[in-house]
Amino acid sequence: MERRLAAILAVDVVGFSRLMEVDEAGTLAALKIRRKEVLRPLVAKHRGRIFKVAGDGVLVEFASAVNAVQCAVELQEGMAAANSDQPEERRIVLRIGVNLGDVIVEGSDLYGDGVNIAARLESIAEPGSILVSGTAHDHIRNKVQVGFDDLGTQNLKNIAEPVRIYRVAGTPAVAVVTPRVTAEKPAIAVLPFVNMSSDPEQEYFADGMTEDIITELSRFKSLLVIARNSSFYYKGRSPRIQDVGRELGVRWIVEGSVRRAGNWVRITAQLIDATTGAHVWAERYDRTLDSIFEVQDEVVQAIVGTIPGHLGRIAVEHARRRPPANLTAFDHLLRGRWALFHSTDGLQSALVHLEKAIEADPNYAAAHAQIATAFAYGIYALGLEPEIAIERACHHAARAVALDGGDTEVNAAAASAYITSGMHELADLHSARATASNPNDASALFSRGFVLAHLGRPSEAIEIFSQMQRIDPLAPDDARSEVLCDCHFMLGEYETVIGILRHRHDVPAYMHLIEAAAYAQLGRIEESKAAVAAFHRSPAPKPDPKTMIASQMRMIAHQEDRERWLEGYRKAGLPV
Repeated sequence: MERRLAAILAVDVVGFSRLMEVDEAGTLAALKIRRKEVLRPLVAKHRGRIFKVAGDGVLVEFASAVNAVQCAVELQEGMAAANSDQPEERRIVLRIGVNLGDVIVEGSDLYGDGVNIAARLESIAEPGSILVSGTAHDHIRNKVQVGFDDLGTQNLKNIAEPVRIYRVAGTPAVAVVTPRVTAEKPAIAVLPFVNMSSDPEQEYFADGMTEDIITELSRFKSLLVIARNSSFYYKGRSPRIQDVGRELGVRWIVEGSVRRAGNWVRITAQLIDATTGAHVWAERYDRTLDSIFEVQDEVVQAIVGTIPGHLGRIAVEHARRRPPANLTAFDHLLRGRWALFHSTDGLQSALVHLEKAIEADPNYAAAHAQIATAFAYGIYALGLEPEIAIERACHHAARAVALDGGDTEVNAAAASAYITSGMHELADLHSARATASNPNDASALFSRGFVLAHLGRPSEAIEIFSQMQRIDPLAPDDARSEVLCDCHFMLGEYETVIGILRHRHDVPAYMHLIEAAAYAQLGRIEESKAAVAAFHRSPAPKPDPKTMIASQMRMIAHQEDRERWLEGYRKAGLPV
């Protein structure tokens, strides 16, 4: 295995999907011109090498961190100049990350944390800005004519060790204006509540309060509520409310804070009109933890009641999920959900806490639903023994349905568990129930798309994911793109599959086998072999190829669809 030290520059276009939705041909043409006239000349000037282009993203290697940062600065300046004569909603704005680290060399491609950290820095950078890792900063701080803002040490997704981050001064964040989608329903977004507790470990509790309020608001079918992934895009940032409103296409913004000390909690919340920045409602709640669910209800009802024309809908529309019997179960549920999004061994940590939630309250439907989902996904993400994982997933799904069969999340979780087990009719039933009970819920839409993809209805699944784009426009790389790969593969659109995977900075290990099958179906055998090698090289927990393929075939309802996959795997030299 060849390794070398390299400075990696990761570049991404902000809001690319939304620009494509408005004007696909115009966006692609503009991006092609910018690459030719701005990006490539600057990379050549600073002696860099573009080693990966994926849709709206580019990865560049430099031998010098100084050259990488100078190129990044001039690139942002060049894009700003090119945007000057464009209307705001047509401007191509970049976010950039730079890291200096060890990389693995495979042909002309590069892998490893040296690349991954640069990509993660880019993903959290504000539009128009440049983030630099501590290792790169230490090499360049006295060698480039720019200043740096120290953002402290932060945990990055799928990176084991915390990374110190610096922002290049003098590249102010750019307000990205995207065409606002007109909605008949009032549109609202809940920004992550700030953890004001003295204990930073209470972050999971503040996030949990935010997620619960989003869930409860989404139960009002007369509202359009932005999903958790897109709302949490703004976590740790200080955006202008008007910019958030434009980026998400919403008029109403909720923000707040949580302070917890022992059995006491203070929650503050305020509703803001994003068109004017005016605060239209604010309240502070000082309560004990045993009344936390009542506080959530009061916050939700106050928000909905403040939106013009919605006061009378509260009693009619709002049917809150059943709370747990004790706070220990609720606390473990919040910790389990938090682990799924933040821990490097997320699923394993989540399973521990969710099991403890059920121990504390065996009749807690929400905990049973979450654990069913975790076991179903764990077959692919952790390499869990399929027979055992399926048995556990179906057990908890059935228990959740028996306890609260009308709940959206319960039905969505049951659908995922049942499709994984090959119980196609039950999966169809519960995914349809989930979207019928709450068509405004991202997890319900995802479960429906996931099920339809494997029932031989990939075009319908793609349409479902298109609907999700409205309520989750800023979602990061996630399971949605993985299911879209399945859909396009079953439609014979192999180039699209490869394009989706190239767009992702961190491809899950098992998805490299999908990539291998797509390349093989196109007759590109060497690239197929490289994808298989990438699967084996991945250090993440994963099933062996034969087990993964067998588990995937169990989910697929129709023999002709199975044959398409098996043909691709055979051509890729995989055991089937």
